[in-house]
Amino acid sequence: MIYGNKEGIRDSMLAQMEALYDLELGGDVFAPAELLDVLAAFTCAVNREISVYISRSGAILDITIGGLNSVDLKSMHLRRNNRRLSMIRCIHTHPGGNAQLSDVDISSLRAMRFDAMAAVGAKDGRATGIQAAFLGEAVGGANKVRLTDVVPVRRLPQRAWMDAIERADSEVLIGDTGGEQEAQERAYLVGLDSERSLKELARLAETAGALVVGTMLQKKARPDTATYIGSGKAQELALDCQAREADLVIVDDELTGVQTRNLEDVLRGVKVLDRTTLILDIFAQRAQSREGRLQVELAQMAYQLPRLMGHGVSMSRLGGGIGTRGPGETRLEMDRRRIRKRMTDLRREIQALEEQRSLRRTRREKNRVPVVALVGYTNAGKSTLLNALSHANVLAEDKLFATLDPVVRTVKLPGGGEFLLVDTVGFISKLPHALVDAFHSTLEEALLADLLLIVSDGASDELLRQHDVVLDVLHTLGADGRPTIDVVNKVDLLQEKPQWPGAHFISARTGEGVDALLEEIKRQLRGVQRRLRVEIPYAQGALTAMLHSGGGVLAQAYTDTGVTIEAMADEQLYGRLAAKLGEDALCWLD
Repeated sequence: MIYGNKEGIRDSMLAQMEALYDLELGGDVFAPAELLDVLAAFTCAVNREISVYISRSGAILDITIGGLNSVDLKSMHLRRNNRRLSMIRCIHTHPGGNAQLSDVDISSLRAMRFDAMAAVGAKDGRATGIQAAFLGEAVGGANKVRLTDVVPVRRLPQRAWMDAIERADSEVLIGDTGGEQEAQERAYLVGLDSERSLKELARLAETAGALVVGTMLQKKARPDTATYIGSGKAQELALDCQAREADLVIVDDELTGVQTRNLEDVLRGVKVLDRTTLILDIFAQRAQSREGRLQVELAQMAYQLPRLMGHGVSMSRLGGGIGTRGPGETRLEMDRRRIRKRMTDLRREIQALEEQRSLRRTRREKNRVPVVALVGYTNAGKSTLLNALSHANVLAEDKLFATLDPVVRTVKLPGGGEFLLVDTVGFISKLPHALVDAFHSTLEEALLADLLLIVSDGASDELLRQHDVVLDVLHTLGADGRPTIDVVNKVDLLQEKPQWPGAHFISARTGEGVDALLEEIKRQLRGVQRRLRVEIPYAQGALTAMLHSGGGVLAQAYTDTGVTIEAMADEQLYGRLAAKLGEDALCWLD
């Protein structure tokens, strides 16, 4: 549809203008010279200005005939927060060949919050040049404006002007004292699996900061190769998204680049994400340590690299919001060569940090300090249990993936002894392979632990299924052969405990069952105890406390050089004493 002053213009020319809607400009092109030449030709033919709205994905959203001072520009905005940029750039023509922006153009830029306002001079059927303006930080209630020089259309610096939009996007709220909170992105969820899976996707979306405004469950045996849900359902989805003012669609599976692009073509300006991109975005928000940030960035790039050619709106980091966050240099418009180079650098940095952690682990093993790892489905209460056992103050929220970076705390055992308790990242259905690969070094804490506590959410209707997911991930990591204790948490929320022979039922929040769990951890860590004789020099007399706290002392005798003690001890205690005294000072008696 062509809008504005169409009086006296032939239908055939209007049809030619309408054909411009079918152009696909790409998300990294400001305005191709061919389009500007066509607009200039039409302008000279009708002797009127022509304005075009272009989204950040490169879609032409609106074509209007008439001057900016004589035709009302549509207040089109692809963001819920009207104080942010509209995510639309306006390119319009000036008959007579003058490409310089007018005062009316600048005022329209400010009023409409365009990504950019550009003027194209049109004379003798061709474009004479182009000038663009971008908003900057707010000063005295009005945003600054940055003007470019007038440049020939075939020398337009496409990448530089798109970068200028990105800069404007980050600066536009600086100095703004409006105080308005940025509105949540409105998400529409789509899946083929089950209502249960969509509910979990909704929790993920809420964790990422989105407001879920609708869901669609399409019963199909397998995803449609073109649009995931089929062309008919995609059209129905487009209408529903428009009615509910959805900003993005989140799909409950991994999408190919082609599926993403085709869906975005149908949805016209609505961003499309898949489950993996959503999880990676949550990880990008929550990573605190340097290693965690590097791992998230590597996982994002490893996932997006094979999809680089197929993505549209969701590949544009200029759009902002869920699915575009990253802790480092993760601008997804980078070409494959730059992404591969960045991935190599990331792996090198992660390897260096992994070697440092390996040294710390070696020191722990030398001192024979046992390690217990908390593993389980996300939001099962692992961090709350760590706080209950270690009296730490680790962040524990009722959110998915509240803990991302591994946390290590020392826990005292009843009757003496201690162990290190490690809180690891939670598992989830359809855990992205890129994430497992990137976080393998961190998840090694579970692989190398002496004992695993598999924590399950006893209040969840999906208790057994979630437990199976955890076992599958442990199998993938090669940690399924480790000694384990099944822990069913949140029993304070249950009317009746489920049937689960051998499991320990606790409430990490109230402390119920925690003492009994500690006794079981102590029993499993100590293993089979044997009689040990050790000679401790008086100069190292403090080691006698290790025997009294870590094992049952049976006999003690004082000699000229030190103390000879017989005690019940396990292999771990033997190793710790041998590290301090040397092997010659100890011997097993049976």
